[in-house]
Amino acid sequence: MHLDDAAALIAPVIAAPGGAWADLGAGSGTFTRALLHLLGPAGRVVAVDRDASALASLRRLAHDDARLLVAEGDFTQPLDFQRLGVVHLDGALLANALHFVPAERQARVLAEVSRQLAPAGRIAVVEYAGRRPSRWVPAPVSFERFAQLARDAGLGPALRVGTRDSAFGGEMYAAYAAIDRR
Repeated sequence: MHLDDAAALIAPVIAAPGGAWADLGAGSGTFTRALLHLLGPAGRVVAVDRDASALASLRRLAHDDARLLVAEGDFTQPLDFQRLGVVHLDGALLANALHFVPAERQARVLAEVSRQLAPAGRIAVVEYAGRRPSRWVPAPVSFERFAQLARDAGLGPALRVGTRDSAFGGEMYAAYAAIDRR
């Protein structure tokens, strides 16, 4: 996916420029770069991945952009963003990442991520619509499933904010759910 396509897909997720977001399961950084673009000069992004090749790509990006912090880690485990100098996160993006978490753990992962966010924070996903399990998408997360996972994790209602055709067939969607701490 090209940077412009990624930015257009997730743009409605960003409530306002600036702030700090995490890109969990960031891979080589396509959505990391999209977040940096959308957040503008006052924004910060913490890109988290555990793959050595992905981390090398992310570190090259961070070398050219001080707004990007790179953290080696597994987003399915609790992460300490404060040690990176990020007091609170305004949002977390899981782009093509949540489907790698076993289905029975997905709601728990979203709940743990939500504990890292500011009171009005958002958890956003980019996932495949109507995809069957495969080697590349082991635990698909349709929009309906994301909406249920958000409820199970104690988040507010899920909102689908964008779709686009996938290069691998079918459709991808972007959606988010806000923290609901009433």
